[in-house]
Amino acid sequence: MWYAETPVFTMQDDLFGAPPAAPSPHVLAQAASEPIVRRRRTNEVCPAPADAALQALAATIPPRVRIGSSSWSYPGWAGLVWDEGPYSESLLSKEGLHAYSQHPLLRVVGVDRSFYRPLTQDQYARYAAQVPDDFRFVVKAPSHVTDALVRGEDGRGLQPNPAFLDPVLATQDFVAPALAGLGHKVGALVFQLSPLPRHLLHNLPLVLQRMRTLLLAQPPLSPTAPDGVLALEVRDPEWLDPLFMPELAAMLREAGATWCLCLHAKMPRLADQLPLLRKLWPGPMVCRWNLNPLHGAYGYEDAQREYSPYDRIHDVDQDTRELLVRTMAGIAGAGQNVYVTISNKAEGCAPLSVRALAEGLAANPRP
Repeated sequence: MWYAETPVFTMQDDLFGAPPAAPSPHVLAQAASEPIVRRRRTNEVCPAPADAALQALAATIPPRVRIGSSSWSYPGWAGLVWDEGPYSESLLSKEGLHAYSQHPLLRVVGVDRSFYRPLTQDQYARYAAQVPDDFRFVVKAPSHVTDALVRGEDGRGLQPNPAFLDPVLATQDFVAPALAGLGHKVGALVFQLSPLPRHLLHNLPLVLQRMRTLLLAQPPLSPTAPDGVLALEVRDPEWLDPLFMPELAAMLREAGATWCLCLHAKMPRLADQLPLLRKLWPGPMVCRWNLNPLHGAYGYEDAQREYSPYDRIHDVDQDTRELLVRTMAGIAGAGQNVYVTISNKAEGCAPLSVRALAEGLAANPRP
Protein backbone atom coordinates (compact mmCIF):
# COMPACT_ATOMS: atom_id res chain seq x y z
CA MET A 1 0.00 0.00 0.00
CA TRP A 2 1.22 3.49 -0.84
CA TYR A 3 1.38 6.28 1.78
CA ALA A 4 2.07 9.79 0.49
CA GLU A 5 3.37 10.94 3.89
CA THR A 6 6.15 8.33 3.90
CA PRO A 7 9.38 9.82 2.45
CA VAL A 8 10.78 6.46 1.27
CA PHE A 9 7.85 5.78 -1.00
CA THR A 10 7.96 9.35 -2.32
CA MET A 11 11.55 8.60 -3.40
CA GLN A 12 10.33 5.45 -5.16
CA ASP A 13 7.67 7.47 -6.92
CA ASP A 14 10.40 9.76 -8.25
CA LEU A 15 12.65 6.92 -9.39
CA PHE A 16 10.13 4.51 -10.89
CA GLY A 17 7.12 6.65 -11.65
CA ALA A 18 3.79 6.92 -9.94
CA PRO A 19 1.95 3.77 -8.91
CA PRO A 20 -0.15 2.35 -11.76
CA ALA A 21 -3.70 3.55 -11.94
CA ALA A 22 -6.43 1.08 -10.95
CA PRO A 23 -7.93 -0.69 -14.01
CA SER A 24 -11.28 0.60 -15.16
CA PRO A 25 -14.47 -1.40 -14.51
CA HIS A 26 -14.67 -2.08 -18.26
CA VAL A 27 -11.22 -3.72 -18.33
CA LEU A 28 -12.02 -5.80 -15.25
CA ALA A 29 -15.28 -7.04 -16.78
CA GLN A 30 -13.55 -7.98 -20.03
CA ALA A 31 -10.83 -9.95 -18.20
CA ALA A 32 -13.43 -11.83 -16.16
CA SER A 33 -15.26 -12.91 -19.31
CA GLU A 34 -12.19 -14.38 -20.99
CA PRO A 35 -11.63 -18.14 -20.42
CA ILE A 36 -8.62 -19.17 -18.37
CA VAL A 37 -6.27 -21.17 -20.58
CA ARG A 38 -4.22 -23.69 -18.63
CA ARG A 39 -0.66 -23.81 -19.85
CA ARG A 40 0.30 -27.42 -20.68
CA ARG A 41 3.50 -28.84 -19.29
CA THR A 42 6.02 -29.87 -21.92
CA ASN A 43 5.78 -33.55 -20.91
CA GLU A 44 1.99 -33.67 -20.56
CA VAL A 45 -0.33 -35.50 -22.96
CA CYS A 46 -3.92 -34.25 -22.89
CA PRO A 47 -6.90 -36.39 -23.90
CA ALA A 48 -9.10 -35.49 -26.84
CA PRO A 49 -11.99 -33.19 -25.89
CA ALA A 50 -14.97 -34.95 -24.31
CA ASP A 51 -17.37 -36.31 -26.91
CA ALA A 52 -20.98 -36.59 -25.73
CA ALA A 53 -21.75 -39.22 -28.37
CA LEU A 54 -18.87 -41.40 -27.19
CA GLN A 55 -19.96 -41.00 -23.58
CA ALA A 56 -23.48 -42.09 -24.48
CA LEU A 57 -22.15 -45.06 -26.48
CA ALA A 58 -19.87 -46.14 -23.63
CA ALA A 59 -22.84 -46.18 -21.26
CA THR A 60 -24.48 -48.91 -23.37
CA ILE A 61 -21.53 -51.35 -23.15
CA PRO A 62 -21.86 -54.18 -20.59
CA PRO A 63 -19.55 -53.51 -17.61
CA ARG A 64 -17.76 -56.83 -18.08
CA VAL A 65 -16.78 -55.97 -21.66
CA ARG A 66 -13.44 -54.19 -21.94
CA ILE A 67 -12.17 -53.25 -25.38
CA GLY A 68 -8.97 -51.38 -26.19
CA SER A 69 -5.82 -51.35 -28.28
CA SER A 70 -2.61 -53.33 -28.13
CA SER A 71 -0.53 -50.23 -27.27
CA TRP A 72 -0.88 -46.45 -26.97
CA SER A 73 2.11 -44.66 -28.55
CA TYR A 74 0.70 -43.45 -31.90
CA PRO A 75 0.84 -39.75 -32.87
CA GLY A 76 -1.72 -40.46 -35.62
CA TRP A 77 -4.42 -40.80 -32.98
CA ALA A 78 -4.48 -37.01 -32.53
CA GLY A 79 -8.09 -35.88 -32.28
CA LEU A 80 -9.23 -39.44 -31.57
CA VAL A 81 -7.50 -40.30 -28.30
CA TRP A 82 -5.42 -37.21 -27.51
CA ASP A 83 -5.84 -33.60 -28.49
CA GLU A 84 -4.05 -32.23 -31.54
CA GLY A 85 -0.71 -31.99 -29.71
CA PRO A 86 1.42 -32.61 -31.62
CA TYR A 87 3.09 -35.41 -29.63
CA SER A 88 6.08 -37.57 -30.42
CA GLU A 89 5.93 -41.33 -30.25
CA SER A 90 8.47 -41.38 -27.42
CA LEU A 91 6.45 -38.91 -25.34
CA LEU A 92 3.24 -40.88 -25.90
CA SER A 93 4.99 -44.09 -24.90
CA LYS A 94 6.08 -42.52 -21.60
CA GLU A 95 3.17 -40.21 -20.79
CA GLY A 96 0.23 -41.13 -23.02
CA LEU A 97 -1.38 -43.92 -21.00
CA HIS A 98 -3.30 -41.55 -18.70
CA ALA A 99 -4.83 -39.71 -21.66
CA TYR A 100 -5.59 -43.04 -23.37
CA SER A 101 -7.47 -44.26 -20.29
CA GLN A 102 -9.68 -41.12 -20.31
CA HIS A 103 -11.27 -42.22 -23.61
CA PRO A 104 -14.78 -43.46 -22.75
CA LEU A 105 -14.47 -46.69 -24.78
CA LEU A 106 -10.87 -47.69 -24.00
CA ARG A 107 -11.07 -49.72 -20.79
CA VAL A 108 -8.20 -52.15 -21.39
CA VAL A 109 -4.81 -51.98 -23.06
CA GLY A 110 -2.21 -54.48 -24.17
CA VAL A 111 1.34 -54.30 -22.84
CA ASP A 112 3.49 -55.82 -25.57
CA ARG A 113 6.86 -54.36 -24.60
CA SER A 114 7.11 -56.98 -21.85
CA PHE A 115 7.52 -59.58 -24.61
CA TYR A 116 10.89 -58.10 -25.57
CA ARG A 117 12.23 -57.39 -22.09
CA PRO A 118 10.81 -58.23 -18.64
CA LEU A 119 9.27 -55.31 -16.79
CA THR A 120 9.83 -54.65 -13.11
CA GLN A 121 7.23 -54.33 -10.40
CA ASP A 122 7.85 -50.58 -10.31
CA GLN A 123 7.30 -50.25 -14.06
CA TYR A 124 3.98 -52.08 -13.80
CA ALA A 125 3.02 -49.97 -10.79
CA ARG A 126 3.66 -46.79 -12.78
CA TYR A 127 1.23 -48.02 -15.43
CA ALA A 128 -1.38 -48.88 -12.83
CA ALA A 129 -1.11 -45.43 -11.25
CA GLN A 130 -2.03 -43.74 -14.55
CA VAL A 131 -5.40 -45.41 -15.14
CA PRO A 132 -8.83 -45.51 -13.44
CA ASP A 133 -9.75 -48.17 -10.91
CA ASP A 134 -11.90 -50.12 -13.38
CA PHE A 135 -9.22 -50.24 -16.09
CA ARG A 136 -7.47 -53.56 -16.93
CA PHE A 137 -4.25 -54.70 -18.63
CA VAL A 138 -3.53 -57.59 -21.01
CA VAL A 139 0.19 -58.33 -20.67
CA LYS A 140 2.46 -60.58 -22.74
CA ALA A 141 5.04 -62.84 -21.12
CA PRO A 142 8.72 -62.33 -22.00
CA SER A 143 9.91 -64.13 -25.11
CA HIS A 144 12.81 -65.71 -23.27
CA VAL A 145 10.17 -67.89 -21.60
CA THR A 146 7.76 -68.36 -24.52
CA ASP A 147 10.07 -68.80 -27.53
CA ALA A 148 11.59 -72.22 -28.12
CA LEU A 149 14.49 -70.62 -29.96
CA VAL A 150 17.09 -67.99 -29.20
CA ARG A 151 16.77 -65.57 -32.10
CA GLY A 152 19.08 -63.10 -33.78
CA GLU A 153 18.22 -59.48 -34.52
CA ASP A 154 16.67 -60.52 -37.83
CA GLY A 155 14.27 -62.87 -36.05
CA ARG A 156 15.86 -66.08 -37.24
CA GLY A 157 16.27 -68.90 -34.77
CA LEU A 158 19.89 -69.47 -33.82
CA GLN A 159 19.73 -72.27 -31.25
CA PRO A 160 17.36 -73.97 -28.79
CA ASN A 161 16.31 -71.84 -25.85
CA PRO A 162 17.16 -73.61 -22.57
CA ALA A 163 14.71 -71.37 -20.67
CA PHE A 164 11.71 -72.27 -22.87
CA LEU A 165 8.64 -72.70 -20.63
CA ASP A 166 10.71 -72.53 -17.45
CA PRO A 167 8.15 -72.27 -14.60
CA VAL A 168 10.50 -70.47 -12.21
CA LEU A 169 11.45 -67.81 -14.76
CA ALA A 170 7.79 -67.40 -15.71
CA THR A 171 6.97 -66.53 -12.12
CA GLN A 172 10.06 -64.46 -11.40
CA ASP A 173 10.18 -62.42 -14.60
CA PHE A 174 6.48 -62.13 -15.38
CA VAL A 175 3.63 -63.24 -13.14
CA ALA A 176 4.99 -62.09 -9.77
CA PRO A 177 6.06 -58.55 -10.82
CA ALA A 178 2.92 -58.03 -12.91
CA LEU A 179 0.68 -59.05 -10.02
CA ALA A 180 2.60 -56.96 -7.50
CA GLY A 181 2.72 -53.89 -9.74
CA LEU A 182 -0.70 -53.92 -11.42
CA GLY A 183 -2.63 -55.41 -8.51
CA HIS A 184 -6.36 -55.79 -9.16
CA LYS A 185 -5.93 -54.12 -12.57
CA VAL A 186 -4.55 -57.35 -14.06
CA GLY A 187 -6.89 -58.54 -16.80
CA ALA A 188 -5.03 -61.32 -18.62
CA LEU A 189 -1.42 -62.51 -18.42
CA VAL A 190 -0.76 -64.04 -21.82
CA PHE A 191 1.84 -66.65 -22.65
CA GLN A 192 2.15 -66.19 -26.41
CA LEU A 193 4.24 -69.02 -27.83
CA SER A 194 6.27 -68.04 -30.87
CA PRO A 195 6.10 -70.35 -33.90
CA LEU A 196 7.56 -73.68 -32.86
CA PRO A 197 10.43 -75.41 -34.65
CA ARG A 198 9.39 -78.45 -36.65
CA HIS A 199 10.58 -81.07 -34.17
CA LEU A 200 8.36 -79.58 -31.45
CA LEU A 201 5.38 -79.17 -33.75
CA HIS A 202 5.62 -82.91 -34.33
CA ASN A 203 5.57 -83.50 -30.58
CA LEU A 204 2.87 -81.14 -29.31
CA PRO A 205 1.90 -83.40 -26.37
CA LEU A 206 5.40 -82.82 -24.95
CA VAL A 207 5.03 -79.04 -25.29
CA LEU A 208 1.55 -79.26 -23.79
CA GLN A 209 2.90 -81.09 -20.75
CA ARG A 210 5.58 -78.46 -20.22
CA MET A 211 2.96 -75.74 -20.56
CA ARG A 212 0.83 -77.53 -17.95
CA THR A 213 3.76 -77.62 -15.54
CA LEU A 214 4.40 -73.90 -16.07
CA LEU A 215 0.77 -72.84 -15.56
CA LEU A 216 0.22 -74.98 -12.46
CA ALA A 217 3.38 -73.52 -10.88
CA GLN A 218 2.12 -69.92 -11.01
CA PRO A 219 0.73 -68.16 -7.94
CA PRO A 220 -3.05 -67.81 -7.90
CA LEU A 221 -4.23 -64.53 -9.38
CA SER A 222 -7.60 -64.18 -7.69
CA PRO A 223 -6.47 -63.05 -4.21
CA THR A 224 -4.80 -60.00 -5.79
CA ALA A 225 -6.63 -59.69 -9.13
CA PRO A 226 -10.15 -61.18 -8.95
CA ASP A 227 -10.66 -60.45 -12.68
CA GLY A 228 -7.26 -61.83 -13.69
CA VAL A 229 -6.68 -64.93 -15.80
CA LEU A 230 -3.71 -66.73 -17.32
CA ALA A 231 -4.06 -67.30 -21.07
CA LEU A 232 -2.27 -69.30 -23.75
CA GLU A 233 -1.81 -67.88 -27.26
CA VAL A 234 -0.01 -69.62 -30.12
CA ARG A 235 1.07 -68.96 -33.68
CA ASP A 236 0.79 -72.53 -35.06
CA PRO A 237 -2.60 -73.78 -36.33
CA GLU A 238 -1.64 -77.36 -35.42
CA TRP A 239 -2.74 -76.61 -31.85
CA LEU A 240 -6.34 -76.46 -33.09
CA ASP A 241 -6.33 -79.89 -34.73
CA PRO A 242 -9.69 -81.45 -33.75
CA LEU A 243 -7.87 -84.55 -32.51
CA PHE A 244 -5.61 -82.51 -30.23
CA MET A 245 -8.13 -79.92 -29.05
CA PRO A 246 -9.74 -82.00 -26.26
CA GLU A 247 -6.32 -82.63 -24.69
CA LEU A 248 -5.49 -78.92 -24.92
CA ALA A 249 -8.81 -77.92 -23.39
CA ALA A 250 -8.40 -80.40 -20.52
CA MET A 251 -4.97 -78.96 -19.69
CA LEU A 252 -6.24 -75.37 -19.67
CA ARG A 253 -9.22 -76.28 -17.48
CA GLU A 254 -6.97 -78.10 -15.01
CA ALA A 255 -4.68 -75.07 -14.77
CA GLY A 256 -7.56 -72.61 -14.44
CA ALA A 257 -6.31 -70.85 -17.59
CA THR A 258 -7.99 -69.94 -20.86
CA TRP A 259 -7.31 -69.76 -24.56
CA CYS A 260 -6.40 -66.39 -26.05
CA LEU A 261 -8.19 -66.02 -29.38
CA CYS A 262 -5.43 -64.99 -31.77
CA LEU A 263 -6.83 -63.16 -34.79
CA HIS A 264 -3.76 -63.32 -36.97
CA ALA A 265 -3.27 -64.49 -40.53
CA LYS A 266 -1.07 -67.36 -39.28
CA MET A 267 -4.02 -68.78 -37.35
CA PRO A 268 -7.48 -70.06 -38.33
CA ARG A 269 -10.27 -67.49 -38.39
CA LEU A 270 -12.27 -66.68 -35.28
CA ALA A 271 -15.08 -69.11 -36.12
CA ASP A 272 -12.57 -71.98 -36.16
CA GLN A 273 -11.15 -71.06 -32.74
CA LEU A 274 -14.45 -70.72 -30.92
CA PRO A 275 -14.96 -74.52 -30.53
CA LEU A 276 -12.01 -74.52 -28.11
CA LEU A 277 -13.52 -71.66 -26.13
CA ARG A 278 -16.77 -73.63 -25.91
CA LYS A 279 -14.87 -76.56 -24.42
CA LEU A 280 -13.62 -74.20 -21.70
CA TRP A 281 -17.07 -72.82 -20.91
CA PRO A 282 -17.93 -71.23 -18.57
CA GLY A 283 -15.00 -68.89 -18.56
CA PRO A 284 -13.71 -65.50 -19.65
CA MET A 285 -12.88 -64.38 -23.16
CA VAL A 286 -9.42 -63.07 -24.04
CA CYS A 287 -8.89 -61.96 -27.64
CA ARG A 288 -6.05 -60.18 -29.41
CA TRP A 289 -7.07 -58.96 -32.88
CA ASN A 290 -3.65 -58.56 -34.45
CA LEU A 291 -3.52 -58.60 -38.24
CA ASN A 292 -5.93 -58.34 -41.14
CA PRO A 293 -5.87 -61.61 -43.15
CA LEU A 294 -5.64 -59.58 -46.35
CA HIS A 295 -1.91 -59.21 -45.67
CA GLY A 296 -1.16 -62.90 -45.27
CA ALA A 297 0.76 -64.73 -42.57
CA TYR A 298 3.88 -62.59 -42.98
CA GLY A 299 2.22 -59.28 -43.83
CA TYR A 300 2.86 -57.37 -40.61
CA GLU A 301 5.31 -54.98 -42.23
CA ASP A 302 3.03 -54.52 -45.24
CA ALA A 303 0.15 -53.55 -42.96
CA GLN A 304 2.42 -51.20 -41.02
CA ARG A 305 3.51 -49.48 -44.21
CA GLU A 306 0.01 -49.21 -45.70
CA TYR A 307 -1.87 -48.19 -42.56
CA SER A 308 0.54 -45.74 -40.93
CA PRO A 309 -0.10 -43.19 -39.34
CA TYR A 310 -3.14 -45.22 -38.16
CA ASP A 311 -5.60 -42.35 -38.28
CA ARG A 312 -8.39 -44.05 -40.26
CA ILE A 313 -9.89 -47.42 -41.18
CA HIS A 314 -8.38 -48.85 -44.36
CA ASP A 315 -9.72 -52.43 -44.62
CA VAL A 316 -12.93 -53.30 -42.79
CA ASP A 317 -13.03 -56.93 -41.62
CA GLN A 318 -16.80 -57.16 -41.34
CA ASP A 319 -16.97 -60.90 -40.68
CA THR A 320 -14.64 -60.59 -37.70
CA ARG A 321 -16.52 -57.56 -36.36
CA GLU A 322 -19.89 -59.27 -36.45
CA LEU A 323 -18.72 -62.54 -34.89
CA LEU A 324 -16.75 -60.71 -32.20
CA VAL A 325 -19.82 -58.69 -31.27
CA ARG A 326 -22.01 -61.79 -30.95
CA THR A 327 -19.36 -63.64 -28.95
CA MET A 328 -18.64 -60.73 -26.60
CA ALA A 329 -22.34 -60.13 -25.98
CA GLY A 330 -23.02 -63.78 -25.22
CA ILE A 331 -20.06 -64.27 -22.88
CA ALA A 332 -20.57 -61.02 -20.97
CA GLY A 333 -24.32 -61.69 -20.83
CA ALA A 334 -23.54 -64.92 -18.99
CA GLY A 335 -21.55 -63.02 -16.38
CA GLN A 336 -18.01 -63.63 -17.66
CA ASN A 337 -15.28 -61.07 -18.30
CA VAL A 338 -14.33 -60.09 -21.85
CA TYR A 339 -10.96 -58.59 -22.82
CA VAL A 340 -10.41 -57.63 -26.46
CA THR A 341 -7.32 -55.73 -27.59
CA ILE A 342 -6.97 -54.55 -31.19
CA SER A 343 -3.88 -53.69 -33.20
CA ASN A 344 -3.75 -50.89 -35.76
CA LYS A 345 -2.82 -53.65 -38.21
CA ALA A 346 -6.28 -55.20 -37.88
CA GLU A 347 -8.14 -52.54 -39.89
CA GLY A 348 -5.92 -49.47 -39.88
CA CYS A 349 -6.90 -47.60 -36.71
CA ALA A 350 -7.46 -49.43 -33.43
CA PRO A 351 -9.59 -46.72 -31.70
CA LEU A 352 -11.98 -46.66 -34.66
CA SER A 353 -12.16 -50.48 -34.67
CA VAL A 354 -13.00 -50.29 -30.96
CA ARG A 355 -15.78 -47.83 -31.73
CA ALA A 356 -17.15 -50.12 -34.45
CA LEU A 357 -17.36 -53.03 -31.98
CA ALA A 358 -18.98 -50.79 -29.37
CA GLU A 359 -21.57 -49.64 -31.89
CA GLY A 360 -22.22 -53.27 -32.82
CA LEU A 361 -22.80 -54.13 -29.17
CA ALA A 362 -25.12 -51.16 -28.72
CA ALA A 363 -27.12 -52.10 -31.80
CA ASN A 364 -27.46 -55.75 -30.77
CA PRO A 365 -27.93 -55.81 -26.99
CA ARG A 366 -28.17 -59.22 -25.41
CA PRO A 367 -29.46 -59.80 -21.86
